[in-house]
Order: sequence, then C-alpha cells, then structure tokens
Amino acid sequence: AGAARIALIARQLFEKEPTWVTFHLYGSFAKTYRGHGTDVALIGGILGFDTFDKRIPKAKEIAKNKGISFRFHEEEAQMEHPNTVLIRLGDEDHSLELLGVSIGGGKVVIKELNVFSLRLSGNHPALLVIHNDRFGAIAAVSSVLAKHKINIAHMEVSRKDVGKEALMVIEVDQNISDEVLKEVESQKHVIKVSKIHD
Repeated sequence: AGAARIALIARQLFEKEPTWVTFHLYGSFAKTYRGHGTDVALIGGILGFDTFDKRIPKAKEIAKNKGISFRFHEEEAQMEHPNTVLIRLGDEDHSLELLGVSIGGGKVVIKELNVFSLRLSGNHPALLVIHNDRFGAIAAVSSVLAKHKINIAHMEVSRKDVGKEALMVIEVDQNISDEVLKEVESQKHVIKVSKIHD
C-alpha cells in the first residue's frame, strides 16, 4: 500500500500520464520488490490507481499497453529507512523526481521533490507551491487559503538558496478546488502550484 501511495503522489504532482518512469529501490524494497508485489504497486500508482484498486496486479500489462516504459534499479546505497524509493518520471517536455519512504501500515513520507527537502505525509490533501524566495510570498498564499476557509494542518518551506526558488508544502484539512489553485498560482512570486488530493 505504501509503495502505491508514493507512486500515486508522484503521478498527482506530475499532473499527467508520463511516458517513462524509473524506480530506484533501496534496502528491503530492492531485495523483495518482485516477490512482495512492490513493482506492480509502484506502476499502479504511476497509472493513477489508488492503493486498493483491483487493477494493480495487472499494472505492468496496462502500462505496456499505454506505451509507458518502466525500469527498476536495485540500489546498494544505505538509506535512513529500508523501504525507500526514488521515482523519476516524465515525458518529452517535463520530468519530476521524488524520494519517498513507506513507513508501514500504508503510511508514507515524501522526503524530496526535485531536490527540495521536505516532509510530507501524503495522508492529507496538500498544496505544493514553487515560488521565488521573496518577502510576502508565504503570507500571500496563506491569505488565499484563509479567505476560502481552508485550515492549514502542517506547513514547511524549503529553499535552494536565499532569494532563489523555494518550495512551500502545505497540508490542509480538505481537498483544494481548481479555483483556489488558480488563485494561489496568480499570487506574486508564485511559479507553479500542484496539489495532492484524497
């Protein structure tokens, strides 16, 4: 369940079906991914299937029929957690990289997105806002959420360097509408907005 959830989050953040994906598996994921069905769960998530979708066992076949190429790499490096996967996915125009950990019981933690460090549970709806690291950017986004009565459950900000690109990760109590998404995206200093939903 955790593997499918990590891949589903990657798919939601990519916002469309990729044409290729590579999975870099660490620790016990690398040792047991075939026998435990982690491989089909990961591909199922990339296809947009939720954790209990009955199509997951046929995910490889479905992906091949859709023309999605996929590869698995068993990595030897030791990670902090044994059930870790680095997912790279994309198409001819864009790509995305996400590092996730399955911590048991279907729960996950997303640790990196496109080299930004973060801590995202993936168990709540969330807004991911890439923005220029400028005064007032966080306040502007928070104000939009407050205006629409959207409660922030958890928030953190990561930046590559002072004044460069930064990433806001905002977990909220309810799914965010496309209308709110567009309003957040229209704020000064905001570059791109993505969402994770239930």
